[in-house]
Amino acid sequence: MMKAVILAGGKGTRLRPYTTILPKPLMPIGDMPILEILLRQMRRAGVTEAVLTVGHLAELLRLFFRDGQRLDMRLSYSYEDAPLGTAGPLSLVDGLDDTFLVANGDVLTTLPLQELLAHHRRGGAAATIAMHRRQVHIDLGVIQQDGDGRVTGYIEKPTYDFMVSMGIYVFEPRVLRFIPTNAYLDFPDLVKRLIAAGETVSGYSFDGYWQDLGRPDDYERAVEDFDRMKAEFLSDEAALPLAVNGNGRYTSREGYRGTD
Repeated sequence: MMKAVILAGGKGTRLRPYTTILPKPLMPIGDMPILEILLRQMRRAGVTEAVLTVGHLAELLRLFFRDGQRLDMRLSYSYEDAPLGTAGPLSLVDGLDDTFLVANGDVLTTLPLQELLAHHRRGGAAATIAMHRRQVHIDLGVIQQDGDGRVTGYIEKPTYDFMVSMGIYVFEPRVLRFIPTNAYLDFPDLVKRLIAAGETVSGYSFDGYWQDLGRPDDYERAVEDFDRMKAEFLSDEAALPLAVNGNGRYTSREGYRGTD
């Protein structure tokens, strides 16, 4: 049995005005919210229970996903009274006593979660970060200087490569010892604490598709990509939208029958 924590409490300020009335994880991608795509992917990877850490417009998330039965998962909710950053909410989640997944609730990716988990287990790390290579193009001349202000180099319109976090992690329970209870903490600071304590933090490099919903143009791109690549994000069965039969019960190719 595998457990996951989904970070779904942010206000999504960069996606306003959409997120004024809708939490970012409920933003529609095709015929379902982006968080539902992620939950379906997790379920296929063996995740049977997920905790949604919620804050902004929390009741809308709870009304939509309820107890998770529709997705053949057990869902529960952890409420933030005040923003706790990206790592702080983990301190309020009970039952994280075995290897667990953590993910932002606005990630669209084809990342093979089972391979990520296998990589983590082989390495014996306290934490594994899913990473993606991103190129940043500077459309200006970049000047390099020494400490005395002398120009030591001039690079015209360079392109830099960076390995960036995908917002998906695998943690061992001992990581929780480095997270203060109900206090603000972001993942970069947590990783620094782990490294300073001598813990191993591993990176899993993924070259396939990854997009988060940071800005309006990111969201529009994700909608277009999902429409074009739907079968790569979800299996044929999971990609089909749920229907409601004459008895008011959800039906799907996955064999699930449940009430609204």
